[in-house]
Amino acid sequence: MKLKELLHAIPVLQVLGSLDVEVEAIAFDSRQVQRGTLFVAVRGVHTDGHLYLTTAIENNASVVVVEDIPETTNPFVTYIQVGDSAYALGILAGNFYDNPSQSLKLVGVTGTNGKTTVATLLFNLFQQLGYHVGLLSTVENRIGTVIIPATHTTPDPVALNKLLRQMVDDGCDYCFMEVSSHAVVQQRIVGLRFAGGIFTNITHDHLDFHGTFDNYIKAKKKFFDDLDGFAFALTNVDDKNGSIMLQNTIAHRKSYGLQNMADFKAKVLESHFDGMLLHIDTHELWVKLVGGFNAYNLLAVYATAILLEQETSKVLVALSEISGAEGRFETIRSGNGIVGIVDYAHTPDAVENVLETIKDLRNVGQQIITVLGCGGDRDKTKRPEMAKVALKYSDKLIITSDNPRTEDPMRIIKDMEAGVEVDKKKNTFSIADRREAIRAACHLANPGDIVLVAGKGHEKYQEINGVRHHFDDREELEKTFNEQ
Repeated sequence: MKLKELLHAIPVLQVLGSLDVEVEAIAFDSRQVQRGTLFVAVRGVHTDGHLYLTTAIENNASVVVVEDIPETTNPFVTYIQVGDSAYALGILAGNFYDNPSQSLKLVGVTGTNGKTTVATLLFNLFQQLGYHVGLLSTVENRIGTVIIPATHTTPDPVALNKLLRQMVDDGCDYCFMEVSSHAVVQQRIVGLRFAGGIFTNITHDHLDFHGTFDNYIKAKKKFFDDLDGFAFALTNVDDKNGSIMLQNTIAHRKSYGLQNMADFKAKVLESHFDGMLLHIDTHELWVKLVGGFNAYNLLAVYATAILLEQETSKVLVALSEISGAEGRFETIRSGNGIVGIVDYAHTPDAVENVLETIKDLRNVGQQIITVLGCGGDRDKTKRPEMAKVALKYSDKLIITSDNPRTEDPMRIIKDMEAGVEVDKKKNTFSIADRREAIRAACHLANPGDIVLVAGKGHEKYQEINGVRHHFDDREELEKTFNEQ
């Protein structure tokens, strides 16, 4: 594609060199540059792409997009100066792949908890309805039946537009994607056209990145602020910040909730470990998911399908048949009746939601034993709160490692122990080895008890000092159950 075509809709400040250059690829990592590549120098959290201009040019970049043109330039390279290179990258990526988001209906899901479940349920639902569908999620990316491993909740603009182009070329009618707050701030979704946006909830998380809770809210809100007038903006009206998301959007404003007045309403009539009976608007249906938090997720999915003009009766039938996302309230039963649950809950609110659901479902005399850790190199302020919330509902808590990354696992555990109240210490154990922690929880359990392993869910690895070692909570639970 010619450079002059790629620059459509980009506010260019200055050009040095020819615009009649053929661009064969776009990169923002100098190591990925080869002949014919346009290199975008993006100022990131940890590094500045402008520091790698020389490397990119040595690797035969034909065009560089910068915020500051260097004093010394290469006569064989075209320099494009812009005010914001991260913004320009999003527009360039869209133009390079012929703006694929305009050729399907793209729906974004944002919020602290529930993004993966809602996006996955929508993907499954629309497949059930007979559509060819794409999915961009924390767990995996999918184009119909083809699975593409996910590395980020929301990919970078180049990878994102490439995936969307593949979906369009493969005949996808819809794509459902998670939109993280990081992605909004880092402008990874710039240039995408959304048919709708969904807000699930917002609770304590990612303050290591955003700095304050107010900044975190603003990041989520910006997604809705940027929706156009043809899109819908669907918010959880029961969340105290739900209405904030709709304050400045020009999209069609819609709401859902279980407690307050909303455009879409639901109520949990019955709840069991294998599913629940819901009343949605004027209909009753049995679903395979469990818990109040999943009632919200399912209601958001139902509302989205209706807003996308799907037939109500078909939506309800499909909802009753689909399952949730991997690693979200997955149940495993041992031979002697212990109920094991694997869940991705890794925020205080998510842990509380899962444990509150388990507490409501358990029978008299059933213990709840929780295995819980916190990730390293992430928000430290939530660590004591996580332990405190877990102990509010658990009979016993085993504090262990999650993904320690570059931190000392014992340091993380000490931070969590600070949230353990004196009278709860006798029911709290600290075991740094996650495998041993899961084994210990199962051995502490009597027949009929419930063992929750929280924090990692679908993940198949444990990251220690930059190395990902194979680790699967479900696999470890099953292995221990089989030994008993």
